[in-house]
Amino acid sequence: MRKSALLAAFAALAASHVPAEAISGYRWKKRPLIVFAGSENAEKLGKQRRIVEAHRADLAERDLVVVYVVGNDVSATLGAPPGLSAGALRRKYGIKDGEFRAVLVGKDGGVKKTAASPLTAEALAGTIDAMPMRRDEVRRRARKG
Repeated sequence: MRKSALLAAFAALAASHVPAEAISGYRWKKRPLIVFAGSENAEKLGKQRRIVEAHRADLAERDLVVVYVVGNDVSATLGAPPGLSAGALRRKYGIKDGEFRAVLVGKDGGVKKTAASPLTAEALAGTIDAMPMRRDEVRRRARKG
């Protein structure tokens, strides 16, 4: 019985684990900004949505996709949603239910910035523009143009 309890514990752990490649569909293509909130009525969520909408062109030019994890719903703007459940995304990034958090992920899949308050367009652009991959993108576009 002890062995079966141990196996059950390992099975539960494996089922709850979200692999590092969980948002791999974006890797090397998009920079996800994953915004977590408990409900659509969350004030911080509304503010983050307004920031994104007001700066859509600048954020799109930086290959940003914004993934909203609100309650049990997952949606996206400036790109397709990742195809993962809200719970899986919360587990991957260590976010508690109902907590507001903005998580900026680089094209390499690494977390570049997290915030408990909405990220301003300036903070997003500044963080992204400081990334070596982004600087290379800008140089390549300048040579073409």
